[in-house]
Amino acid sequence: MKFLFLLALLLSTAPQLRAQNGESDYPPANSREMSVPLFNAKDFSGLTFCMKENADPLKTWSLTNGVIHCTGTPTGYLRTTQVYSNYFLTVEWRFVKIAPKADNTGLLVHIQSPDKVWPQCVQVQGKHDHQGDLFLMGGAESLEHKGKDANTPIPFRSELIAQSAEKPIGEWNKFETICIHGKVESFINGKFVNETTECSLDGGYIGIQSEGAEIEIRSLVLSPLKY
Repeated sequence: MKFLFLLALLLSTAPQLRAQNGESDYPPANSREMSVPLFNAKDFSGLTFCMKENADPLKTWSLTNGVIHCTGTPTGYLRTTQVYSNYFLTVEWRFVKIAPKADNTGLLVHIQSPDKVWPQCVQVQGKHDHQGDLFLMGGAESLEHKGKDANTPIPFRSELIAQSAEKPIGEWNKFETICIHGKVESFINGKFVNETTECSLDGGYIGIQSEGAEIEIRSLVLSPLKY
C-alpha cells in the first residue's frame, strides 16, 4: 500500500518536476511506437481543410520545399483525415511575422465531427505570448475547466515559464503534446507548460488553426503510445 501511495505521488508531481528540470522526454522513448509523419512534405495527402464560409483553402494553405505555409486568413483549420488517440505529438512551426490581431494560431487535438469553425476539441494555444493556454472548445470539458466559461482557458502553469519558452519571431518552435487516457499535456521548446485531466474527449482528428498569424510548419509527427 505504501508503494502504491508513493507511486501515485510521483506520477502526480511528475509535471512539476519536468517543469523545473526543463525536460520534454516524457513519456519515455520506450513507451512510444514508431513515429509517423502526418504530412509527407510533398502535398496535402492525408489532410483536409475546414475554412470559414467555405473559402478556398489553397489560398490560405500552401506547401513549398517541404514546409506548410499558412497566411492566417480567413479563419479555419487544416486537419488529419484519420482519427488518433493515445499519442505523443511533435509540431515544429514558427511565426513568419506578427501584427496586432494577427498573432494567433493553435494546435487542435481530439477534433470531433462535424467540421465547423470552431469544432469540439481541445486547443493548445499558439497565440504570441500565450502559448500553452488550453481551451476546451465546442462543449468539451475537463476536470480543471469545470465551472469556467467556455471562452476561459486553463492558463499555463507559470507565466514566466510560458513566455520564456516561446522563441523570437522567425525562429522555429517545438510543440510537444501528450494525449493519453483523457489527459492532455503540453510542452513548448522542451519546457512543461500545462495539462488538463479527465477530459470528455479522448480521441479525434488533429489540426492546426488559421487564425490571423502568418505561420510555417515544417514537421507534424505522431508517435502512438503503448500504454
